[in-house]
Amino acid sequence: MRAFARAAALAGVAAALSAQAWAERASEDFRWQGRLAAGQAVEIKGVNGDIEAVAATGDEVAVLAVKSSKRSDPSEVKIEVVTHGGGVTLCAVYPATSWGRANECAPGEGGRMNTSNNDVQVRFTVRLPQGVRFVGRTVNGGIEIAQLDGDVEAYSVNGGVRIDTRGNARAETVNGSITASMGRSDWSGSAAFETVNGGITLALPADAGAEVSAETVNGSIETDFPLTVRGKFSSRRVSGTLGSGGRELRLETVNGSIRLRKAS
Repeated sequence: MRAFARAAALAGVAAALSAQAWAERASEDFRWQGRLAAGQAVEIKGVNGDIEAVAATGDEVAVLAVKSSKRSDPSEVKIEVVTHGGGVTLCAVYPATSWGRANECAPGEGGRMNTSNNDVQVRFTVRLPQGVRFVGRTVNGGIEIAQLDGDVEAYSVNGGVRIDTRGNARAETVNGSITASMGRSDWSGSAAFETVNGGITLALPADAGAEVSAETVNGSIETDFPLTVRGKFSSRRVSGTLGSGGRELRLETVNGSIRLRKAS
């Protein structure tokens, strides 16, 4: 009886050690820090996993990438850093698929980010100082951008997008809603928010001015602002001038409502 108990205890210890080894294998962290000039951008390119960007307290960019999985090997997914004239791009580079070329980290629309039958999740957390732009791209994951000062872009396929910035913004997803707040009324350039399956809610300062184009197929359009409407008025398609106009503001969805709010 004692021998049986001892064997069971040893088996339990072995199982615990095995579970600990798997936990260590199934989670890995990557860190990067650096300084960028005002106007340069930090770009994050992921495949599976959320992206979060928040304001930094200092003058350095800090990026934390946490890899985790249930069955695939996290060490096979490499975090690559590419510096270039526009700033820095960090990518989660997955192993090459059997039917395609090797994946490659490159800025913007460049590079390759294919994956198949790999459940490794890479969650990026980014801290940005004032004046640095941010671009986040993922496929299966949400993007949350909070309390930033500069221009931002967020692109997903299966995931929602939340943005809070004083600069200009652009957001695109397919399956997910978009909630955004732009804190300055004098943003430069155009702003665009597009999804397919999800609603769009945008908050702007009370004195904001823009040329607004809003369109939905299955949903409604609501606005806290008076608009000088151009052409025929429709509950699902509106084109008009907000305030003094000037900048382009485009909001488009298929299955969802559009709400234009005054920021509190």
